[in-house]
Order: sequence, then C-alpha cells, then structure tokens
Amino acid sequence: MRTTLQAVVWLCLGLCVEALSLSGRRVESGRGEGSEAERGEKLLRRVRRGWMWNQFFLQEEYTGSDYQYIGKLQSDQDHGNGQVKYVLSGEGAGTIFVLDENNGDLHATRRLDREEKSFYILKATVTNKQTGIKLEPETEFTVKLHDINDNEPQFDKEVYTGSVPEGSDIGTSVIQVTATDADDSMYGSSAKLVYSISQGHPYFSVDPNTGVIRTALGPRDMDREQREHYQVVIEAKDMAGQRGGLTGSTMVNISLTDVNDNPPQFTQRIYQFRAFESSKSGTPVGRLKATDRDIGKNAEMYFTIVSGDGMDMFDISTDKDTQEGIITVSKPLDFEKKPSYTVEIQVQNTQLDPRFSSAGSKDMATVRIAVEDVDEPPLFDKASYLMEVKEDAAVGVAVGSVSAMDPDGARSMVKYSIDRRTDMDRLFNIHPGNGSVFLLRGLDREASAWHNISVIATEFNNPRQSSHVPIFIRLLDINDNAPTFATVYETYVCERTKAGQRIQNVSAVDADEPSSGHKFFFSLAPEGTQRSNFTVRDNGDNTAGILTRRASYSRLHQSVYLVPVVITDGDYPMQSSTGTLTVRVCTCDREGNMEVCNAEALSSAPGLSTGALIAILLCAIILLMIVVLFTALKRQRKQEPLIISKEDVRDNVVSYNDEGGGEEDTQAFDIGALRHPDTAAALEESAKQRRDIIPSDTLLYPPHRRPAPTACSLMIPPVSVATRDNGDVREFINQRVLENDCNPTAPPYDSLATYAYEGAGSVAESLSSLGTVSSEAEQDYHYLSEWGPRFRKLADLYGAEDSDFS
Repeated sequence: MRTTLQAVVWLCLGLCVEALSLSGRRVESGRGEGSEAERGEKLLRRVRRGWMWNQFFLQEEYTGSDYQYIGKLQSDQDHGNGQVKYVLSGEGAGTIFVLDENNGDLHATRRLDREEKSFYILKATVTNKQTGIKLEPETEFTVKLHDINDNEPQFDKEVYTGSVPEGSDIGTSVIQVTATDADDSMYGSSAKLVYSISQGHPYFSVDPNTGVIRTALGPRDMDREQREHYQVVIEAKDMAGQRGGLTGSTMVNISLTDVNDNPPQFTQRIYQFRAFESSKSGTPVGRLKATDRDIGKNAEMYFTIVSGDGMDMFDISTDKDTQEGIITVSKPLDFEKKPSYTVEIQVQNTQLDPRFSSAGSKDMATVRIAVEDVDEPPLFDKASYLMEVKEDAAVGVAVGSVSAMDPDGARSMVKYSIDRRTDMDRLFNIHPGNGSVFLLRGLDREASAWHNISVIATEFNNPRQSSHVPIFIRLLDINDNAPTFATVYETYVCERTKAGQRIQNVSAVDADEPSSGHKFFFSLAPEGTQRSNFTVRDNGDNTAGILTRRASYSRLHQSVYLVPVVITDGDYPMQSSTGTLTVRVCTCDREGNMEVCNAEALSSAPGLSTGALIAILLCAIILLMIVVLFTALKRQRKQEPLIISKEDVRDNVVSYNDEGGGEEDTQAFDIGALRHPDTAAALEESAKQRRDIIPSDTLLYPPHRRPAPTACSLMIPPVSVATRDNGDVREFINQRVLENDCNPTAPPYDSLATYAYEGAGSVAESLSSLGTVSSEAEQDYHYLSEWGPRFRKLADLYGAEDSDFS
C-alpha cells in the first residue's frame, strides 16, 4: 500500500512537470524573439510546492495489533541524505498520531471511532537536523475517518404509551415512534432505517418509513370491554433493512379508551319495598342497582319514574357515588286510603354517544311499594284556623270551632285542649268534646288586636298520640274609645289683636279603627259658650281652628284662659270627649311675635338669648365652686373630738405623755387612794363638777318643777303632770336632760341628744305583737273603723274572715 501511494504521487508530479515544460517550450518557439521568450517564461514558470498532499483517509475501528499506517509525508527539501527532520503538530499529535521524523511515515496509535470524532486537523513541517531551522513553512492537512456500520438504531424512549378509542376504524393513527442511527448517513446506507412490527399482530401495523403505528382491525374487533391493553414491539433496522444490518427495538403500551357503547341495565326486573305511612317527605324507601360495562362518565346514569299509580307519591334520585337509584317519599302516605303502589322506573346514561344511541340504550324495571299501617295522631281538617270576634264579646261567647279525627281504622275518639303556653293569660278555652273555642275573659282590641293560640287534639285510647294546630284570632273593632287631642295644646294670644284671629290649629286621635276611616267634629263646650272669649271653627278635615272673639286682652286682668273643646267621632255608637286648650295672654310686637308673658310663660315661648344663658351658667358654676371651697375649709378647721361617742370607747387609747416624778414625788399621786378606795371614790364623786356653762333657758322644765343646777346629787325624779299635750313625753325628756346635766362625763350642754320614746296613754295602745296575749279566741277589730278613713283599710284587713283568703 505504501509503494502504491508513493508511485501514484510521483507519477502525478511527473506529468504536471512535463506538461508545464512542454507549454513553456511551445510559448518559446512561437515567439521567436529572445526578450519576449524570457518574459513569457517568467509568466508561465510554476512555483513548486514543498508538499504534494492535503488530506489522508483512515478507516475507523481498526482491530490490528500494530500501528495503523495512514500515509507518507515527503518534502522537496528531503534529498535522502538524512539532513531533514519531519515535525508533526495539531489535534492528537504525539498521542493519537505519530510521525517518523526521518522518513515522514504517519501512523495511528489506537482504534478511532468516527461517531466520537470524524476528522482531525494536523500541521507538518521540515527542519534541518543540525541547525533546527525550518526549511519550509508549516502546512495544514486533514485526516478523515471512513465510517463502518458499527452502531445499531436507538429509539427516543425505551417504552412508549399510546391510546386509541375503542371501535376505531382501520388505519386510525395511534402513536409515532422515532429511532436514530449514529453512523454516517452520507456514506452508504449505514444510517438508513426501516421500521417493522415484531409483536402486536394482527391488531396494529407500523409505517416502515415514518414509524407511525395504526390500527389494523375493524371497529368490532377493537372492543375495550373484551380487551383493554396491548403490548406492541417495534423494530428499526439500518442498511435499509438489508441482510447484515443492525436492529434496535422498543416497547409500545397501547390502551383502548372507553366510548359509551353499552347501555345501563338493571340487576333485576322487579323490586319490592315497604314504607310506613308515617314516613315524612324525603324519607328513603329503597335503592335500585343498575350496571354499565362502560367506565367513567360513560357509566354515569340517572333514573326516572315513567309510569304507575305512585308517580306523584314518590321521587327517585341518583347517588353520585354508587350510581344507585334512591326512591324517596314525596307526599304523605295513608294506609287507609291506599295500601300499595306500583311504579315503572327507567334508567339511561347521562351522556349519550350518537353513534350508539338506539332504542336499546334504556332499561326498565318495576317497583312495588307496600304501605304499612302505624298508629297516627289525630289529623285536623285544616292546617290552621282563622277566627274573628268582636272586642266587646261577653265571656262565654263562642269564637269558632276546630275539628280533628283519628285517621286510623279504629277511629278513636278525640279530645281537645288549649296549649296554655300559647295562652298565658287564659283568655280562651275549648270544649274537650266538640272543639268549640269560647272566651274566658273580656278582650280589648286596643290592647292586642290579634291572639295566636295552639289547640291540641289527643286520642282517648292513646294519649301519646296528639297533634297541634295554630289558631289566629282577630278582634273586630267597635267604637268604644272617645277621640282626644293629638297632643297637649298650649298657645298664646296677643293683648292687641283682632276678632276672628286664628291662634291655634288642633287635631284629634282615636284608638279605634273604623272601617270607613276617622271622622272628627269639633265644637266649643256648652260651659264655654257663655261669655266666651274664643270660638272653635271646624275645618272639616279632622282639624279645627281656635279663633279670638275680642280685639284686645289684658294680661293684668287675666293672664290665662282655658278653652274647652268637644271632640266627637263619626262612628256608631258616637263617642265624644272634652279637651282643654290653654291660652296665655302675652305682650307682642307689631308683627305679632311674643315679647313678654306672665310668670308661667309657655315652654315654647322665646327664652333668653344664648349669651345670657352662658352668663347664668358661669355664675352658677362660680357659686358652686365657692360653696365647695368654703365647706372644705370648714372641715379642715373642725377638730375631731377625742371620743366621738361615749358608747364607742372600746378601741380608743388616750395618750397624755406625762412623766412620773418617781418615789420622791408625793404630789403627783396620792397613794392613800389605793389603800382606802371607798373613801377616795366618795371624795372624788363629790369633787366632780361640770366645767362648761349651764344653759340659762330651760324651757322644757315646768315652771313649778325646774330643778336647781347645783343640786344634781339631790335630784328627785320629777312628778308626772297630766296635761293635754302628751305630758308623759315632756316628763321623759326633762328627766333625760337632767341626767345629762348632772353627768360630769356627758357632752357639753350645747350638744344634741336624741331619744326614742313611744309614749303612753294611746287610745289605740301598742300595735306590737310582743305584748299581745296569745289566744285562739276571735278578736273584734271593728273599732278601727272609728279612727277615721286612714285606718279603714286596716280594719278591712283584720276584720276579714279566713275564708276570704282561701
């Protein structure tokens, strides 16, 4: 191989040189002139290159044990004398590629893979071995790797997942798989792939060029309910599928998605249930089960009642979790009226597929429901009652009646009663046998226009069975209230006015509510028509005007006038009342505005100005502050007594801070008082004297029994003097005053002493029960009536018999 490459290179070089030489000679012989020949030779002379190549080719995946020979580098400067040196640089120089520096042979040191790197760029030059000087400039060349089919096709995924609706037509696309080959697609057919299916026949096929998987069977053969999942193996082969090519494979999991191609079906054709007649609306009766081979939304279903004698008595709904039909009671059941019902139930899917919709997409079932009898409470003929009665109806008058009966076949007797929790005032009662409601007390519409009570109906045989019904009683109005003024009217009249001047408009109100509306009439009371200073004019719209009858009034002569006005309603029986209008005489300005009235001025009259009110308020605050300050100062000056009360001495400690004189001090204390306590006490008692001033005026003492101030020790109890003005009380007070005057430990004479004394000699004697002799005998308290009207109530209470309070 090496000899052949060198021969080819030298042959090419020789031919080129010979062609150039001949061309030069032809140019020279054609010109004929030496100077022109020289110029032509310069123009056509070729500059010879030092290198005779620019690229090498190398086959990848070399398996030999020796270095793989690539080619030979040769320079014109190499004359075979061994004076030149070949030098290699660039990608892989010295590691992957080595160059013989003496002869220029190029080798690869190891096996190369084109898929890792397809070419290498190297540079070579020659130098003088002795001097190291470059003999030629550095030249670049390329080593390219020839591809071999050493890579098998690789798919993007190891496992693909796809789906297709069940019942799809032949050729429906499912999924596309893609494989790649690392070999060179520009060199031969190493990277040309062909797809094929090795597992999945006869359900699917694959396009050999694109890798698209399609269905291979018809709609009836691709049924999810029969088989849902498929595993398909796809192969990709290079070399265009020819023998010797490499193969890669992948797994494709294909699932058939559900379509609504199966209708729901009942698990049985006839269902039987039972329901109590006492079941309330919404009570479940039973459940219906239906199956559907589809899944998800395609298996959702709903139930309907399509026929039967119980269509109005029962409802059916769908349980979203279990897809079961739930039959419930919609109206009250009555065993006595109808003991059983039969209904036809239909089931179908909520979402229908038009491709599979037909008459067979629905299913039917029969449901029989038996009503079971229970002991029911009495049933009123109405859910509520409305009754009317006049407010002046007498006690015992019937207001209305209610009716209830036992719905059971036994037809038990029913008794009626009023739920007293709804009639706390016990205004009504009911006959227990016939249900007639009547009055127990009088009624007043103005106090309460409506009364709401509840009546209870109970079975005689089973008192636990009872029912309630509300009764609404409306009171009808009668004209039993007289009209009155709408408010308290107070007005004024100027001293100087004119006759017929309107000074006030009045209106009236009435607690009654006549059906035709209120109609009031106003007139002056008969007692006010004589010498009347005012008159009343009815406006005809339930109001009236108060007019003056004089041109002048005198505030000094009469400051207040009372005008009696009769107000009459227009209903039957006619009711009337008299209202009084207060008119005050005031001084007015020219415009008729009030200026001055009497001391009893109107509350609505003009008052003081804002400034005056503020000044008065400030003065009042200042006075209040002065009083508070004075009281505080007075309390500070007042000294608290050592002992506030002679009775409250148990916790008082008196400190004198006196220092004793010791044993030699005989004047500070008389020791004889301890040796002879009786004598000392007598002397001390006689020596006690009051230090305050005796009052000079003792009006409480009788003139003939006033004791001497200094004769306290000889005090004789005063003799009682019978007088008309409670002499015993006077004597009691005089005795207590004398005791305080003679007591040296008593407070000063100007102190206030209070006493509680009931007195003696009362005609009524004591009312206390402490001194009363206990006796079971009856006592006569009628004498209390003789004491006047104040004791009459007491006489009635004590004189009443015990039976009156039972």
